[in-house]
Amino acid sequence: MMKVHELCKTLPKEERFQLIDQASRSASSVPDNIAEGYTSYHYKDKINRFYDSRKEAGETQNHIIKMEKKYYIKREVAENLFNEYLILIKGINGYVNYLKRKRGDIR
Repeated sequence: MMKVHELCKTLPKEERFQLIDQASRSASSVPDNIAEGYTSYHYKDKINRFYDSRKEAGETQNHIIKMEKKYYIKREVAENLFNEYLILIKGINGYVNYLKRKRGDIR
């Protein structure tokens, strides 16, 4: 999240109400939803918050691609950040599967 916020500070001002706001919001929403999910009491609520977090991570990946395609950031920076979010998404998937197993949905 912090890396995306730092990148947003370097973007052109004309992206203020487009890419900057959208990327900042989606990046911030990822850990917010993880925190909500982790502290939720019911499995369904937990899983739904983690699904939301995963969607926001995917949206953030898309914003990173846009930054690179518009030549605002270097390809290497975009690839590294994209892959960090990919690792996070895989971790979220693993935790959701753990919760489902614990709840008894899958074995």
